[in-house]
Amino acid sequence: MSAGGKARVERTRRAILDAGEAVFLEHGFLGASMDQVSEMAGVSKQTVYAHLQSKEALFLEVVGGMTGGAGDRLAEQVADPEMDRPLADFLLDFAQRQLEIVLTPRLMRLRRLVIGEVGRFPELGRMLHERGPGRSIARLARAFEVYREAGHAAIPEPHEAATHFNWLVMGGPVNAAMLLGDNAIPDSATRNRHARECVRIFLSAYAAEDGTPAS
Repeated sequence: MSAGGKARVERTRRAILDAGEAVFLEHGFLGASMDQVSEMAGVSKQTVYAHLQSKEALFLEVVGGMTGGAGDRLAEQVADPEMDRPLADFLLDFAQRQLEIVLTPRLMRLRRLVIGEVGRFPELGRMLHERGPGRSIARLARAFEVYREAGHAAIPEPHEAATHFNWLVMGGPVNAAMLLGDNAIPDSATRNRHARECVRIFLSAYAAEDGTPAS
């Protein structure tokens, strides 16, 4: 296949996935149809099936892409820890970016959709956890190991500490948005205040090895 042909195939696939996302988020899995997807994508239903062999396959592809995309954005926007960068600065940047990226109507609708379909697609729950909070926790744990080895924080169990910080930041806002709807998604100023308070609480529990506050 020529380069131009490959580009057209990719554009068609992207259009199908974008249409699938919109249809599934609007109608749920059971309420969505491949006719709706093909109409929104501007292609025939046969073309949709040529790219994604079933509604189930399209659904899994859409969910996987959405969950992975949020994790990719966080990885791109938050720099890895460096010893001339205080732990507090790293945590604040991480928390603010995570709240900004995750707390959107689009991703909250995705979480509701996945929770509603876990019984039908148990792999979706694992996928959402691995590519969402699991990925964030793993990255925080690696950062905590770096700061611990440099003596900037007393963190005996980096993964456990990472889990604590992740849910300290995300637990309340995500639950509110999930249960109360888009109007419960906090604005930028509220998110930033929450992030700062989470960092303050977390660092008060993890002093440096010499007893001084973690920096």
